[in-house]
Amino acid sequence: MTDKEIEAKVIEIVAEQLGYDKAEIKPETSFVNDLNVDSLDQVEIVMALEDAFESVIPDFKIPDDEAEKLKTVGSAVEFIIKAKSAAPA
Repeated sequence: MTDKEIEAKVIEIVAEQLGYDKAEIKPETSFVNDLNVDSLDQVEIVMALEDAFESVIPDFKIPDDEAEKLKTVGSAVEFIIKAKSAAPA
């Protein structure tokens, strides 16, 4: 899975979870300021991302302390890309 494919999948998941059109969501989109994400939404997004990328990245998890640092869609994409590059091939 390429970095662009990861970005597209993250945007798709966020849009689906929050009821937005994919075209409205960009890497710089803030979860809180632009999408009005609350703590429950955040948990649901993290779980959906973990489920979606578990098949690509073995044992993929987003720890709570890391989830709190994901302020934008792009930061979530970057986290997943780093996890993918750190995973055994």
